[in-house]
Amino acid sequence: MTAVVPRGSFPQVRLAGRFAFVSGTSARQPDNSIAGASADELGTASLDIRAQTRAVLDNVRDVLAGVGADLPDLVSATTYLVSMNDFGGYNEVWAEYFADPSAAPARTTVAVHQLPHPHLLIEIQAVALIPRET
Repeated sequence: MTAVVPRGSFPQVRLAGRFAFVSGTSARQPDNSIAGASADELGTASLDIRAQTRAVLDNVRDVLAGVGADLPDLVSATTYLVSMNDFGGYNEVWAEYFADPSAAPARTTVAVHQLPHPHLLIEIQAVALIPRET
């Protein structure tokens, strides 16, 4: 899998001891398209919070894999939504990835005015505890 390259001067993940701090991650794909975003022939955008949430969580998983961790190793996540009207769809997909709330990361979700691209509906920043090698 080809990783998404950051579009700025920041790391996708920063290690501090056994903690992995994942920078804000979006639904942007390696080819710079945005999962869950399309436009018709007139330029009218169609945006899908469920598809974007899946893509964001998959991108976070890919970043964590690079440092020997996975989604179950997340201990904290902050989600940024452009609209709280998308909370239901986002929460539905979140539950697909974290079915057991007692094993899910602590989570905060906030609304923001905008994200770096007008087609982005969601961004997630997270912290994981990298498992000890056995």
